Amino acid sequence: MTWDDIPDRPDFLTSDALASLNNGTHGAPFDVLGPHKSGNRRWITTFQPGATEVCATVAGNLTVLPRIEGDVFCGRVPGKTYTLTMTYSDGTEHTTRDPFSFAPVLSDIDKYLFGEGTHKKLWRALGAHVTEHQGAHGVHFAVWAPNARRVSVIGDFNMWDERRHPMRPAGETGVWEIFVPGIADGALYKFRIVGKDGQARDKADPVGFGSQHPPDQASIVRDLAGYGWRDGAWMKSRANSADRSQPISIYEVHLGSWRRRYDDHGRPLSYQELARDLVSYVKYMGFTHIELLPVSEFPFDGSWGYQPVGLYAPTIRFGPPNEFRDFVDAAHLEGIGVLLDWVPGHFPTDAHGLVEFDGTALYEHADPREGFHQDWNTLIPNYGRTEVKNYFVANALYWLEEYHIDGLRVDAVASMLYRDYSREEGEWVPNKDGGRENYEAIAFLQEMNVAVYGEDSSIMTVAEESTSFPGVSQPVHGGGLGFGYKWNMGWMNDTLRYMEKDPIYRQHDHHLMTFPIDWAFTENFVLPISHDEVVHGKGSMIEKMPGTEWEKFANLRAYYAFMWTQPGKKLLFMGCEFAQPEEWNHDAELNWGAAAQPAHKGVQRLVQDLNRLYRDTPALHVKDCEYEGFQWVCNDPAQSVMAYLRKGNMADKDVLVVCNFTPVERSGFRVGVPTSGHWSEVMNTDSEVYGGGNRGNLGGCDAADVPANGHAHSLALTLPPLSVVVLQS
Repeated sequence: MTWDDIPDRPDFLTSDALASLNNGTHGAPFDVLGPHKSGNRRWITTFQPGATEVCATVAGNLTVLPRIEGDVFCGRVPGKTYTLTMTYSDGTEHTTRDPFSFAPVLSDIDKYLFGEGTHKKLWRALGAHVTEHQGAHGVHFAVWAPNARRVSVIGDFNMWDERRHPMRPAGETGVWEIFVPGIADGALYKFRIVGKDGQARDKADPVGFGSQHPPDQASIVRDLAGYGWRDGAWMKSRANSADRSQPISIYEVHLGSWRRRYDDHGRPLSYQELARDLVSYVKYMGFTHIELLPVSEFPFDGSWGYQPVGLYAPTIRFGPPNEFRDFVDAAHLEGIGVLLDWVPGHFPTDAHGLVEFDGTALYEHADPREGFHQDWNTLIPNYGRTEVKNYFVANALYWLEEYHIDGLRVDAVASMLYRDYSREEGEWVPNKDGGRENYEAIAFLQEMNVAVYGEDSSIMTVAEESTSFPGVSQPVHGGGLGFGYKWNMGWMNDTLRYMEKDPIYRQHDHHLMTFPIDWAFTENFVLPISHDEVVHGKGSMIEKMPGTEWEKFANLRAYYAFMWTQPGKKLLFMGCEFAQPEEWNHDAELNWGAAAQPAHKGVQRLVQDLNRLYRDTPALHVKDCEYEGFQWVCNDPAQSVMAYLRKGNMADKDVLVVCNFTPVERSGFRVGVPTSGHWSEVMNTDSEVYGGGNRGNLGGCDAADVPANGHAHSLALTLPPLSVVVLQS
């Protein structure tokens, strides 16, 4: 039977409808395709490019659907649950359920929460989900594109033909969705979005769980269900690891350059190899946490992940999502937390990303004075739009829930807080009160922190914030931003300036080492020696140090001991722990050959012992964020010597730290102490095991009843050159 032989043909198949279906321009394809009634008859309409014959099977009955026009087939059938069988010119056949025969998947509550901007589990509604729907296995696709004329999902399952799987709008939400039966985990896809301007744009999924390896740009369907986590004990107890009274010592890592497999074309280690090698190394070194430079999918290696295009996808560079879970799981089994650098402050202009996603400035600001980062050539999210804010808040929750991440270090917070960040007069738009503060970004950060701590108070959030913005790590209900911790950039800048000076001039800049204590307890601080200090011509940590080779290593050892005994949690970038001689290069592995040389190995041993001392000595960590935990004993600028006490709770023994930042040994240097008796020397950076000259106090010193520095007792100490000596009562 041909189309011309059928009486009472359906009224919805107009000539315009047929033409638009064949051209892929129909504005509401679900109104025409699939099962529909016309009059008192039921019809099936399907668009099948390349098919020579199409049959519909309903309850075991086969009906040949006549070709109407082009690749549109339509015929009467006795029911609405059916399969389609397409025959092609080469004799092959393909049978499937019709995607246009399925009801929508998104629930009313999904639509309501999304419209309200409060969908905390947004990733469970949007994106690509392997699922069963109305008795069929397949993938549900959903994407937000409120200003689009049409949206289609294209992929390797439909020959990237936008005519085959046009999507339907989900009410008034701006979300488009479709269920495609017969496809599964591993399918490649994009969304082809036609904007109001009529231009088609191929976009990766903003909520996609997987991506192709750059420079390829398609999203990949990834089924996140059913992973067998083994870290239950860690998850129950990890609140202790994030508490500000606990020792937190973080090893910051760029996964692509920690180690490489030069027996395999120089490739980086995989997530599973890192689960074995990196985790065991961090355990050996005594760090409590690993912080990863961003792992959200990114297009350009040279951005180190700080220009993400796939915020919901762990980068495929090191393996698929479940292998990233293997890495996190392995760390937890060894009692090590995992933090992610998270980048909600900007995104790149790559065409397949968020830029002009539906043909309009959807995720970004339309005005470049608000929406363009001049420093990084990136776009700034429009946090004032509820759906955009929801997208980023849900992303934070996603990493914590789906990957058991223990915390997020939020990148470039200062650039978010101020509208005039790195801008000249006239290049920025004031807030509604005429000021420079970005109220919308502030509200977003507060909402994010409330959401993540509300879902799980055992995690931590950390702000990389380089200004004096008040209350970064104070509760939101008290007017703060709500972060758990803040990087102390001022401490890092001041103390590194001091250490880079020739010791003969340090007496004039003694305040650079002492002044940071004046604000050390205004926030919950992390002391960071991060990747930013060893890139872009700044040199390596050992290169920053002045003097002869021996003096360089002595300076660095003293600086690390100073850092580990100062109030605040610790962060050290990879390679710095063994004084890598070169500046960090993201295209090569660390110089592990240098790590085997005696002087470098000595620094590595020192960092290992500092972590042990910090972890095992309550006075060095329980009051890291409280002024009661620190007391100056003496400051002697002329000799570049300083001494201070670290204090814990009532039952904890005090720790005395004495620093000599000149290359001159000082014998009989008297330092006041609060108690009499023997003070054990628990750390001496001049020990020969670290590469020093083994000068010191023969394991300790007895306090004499000689008043000094306001104390009734004192120690007469030997201070080796360029050293830190730590004693405990």
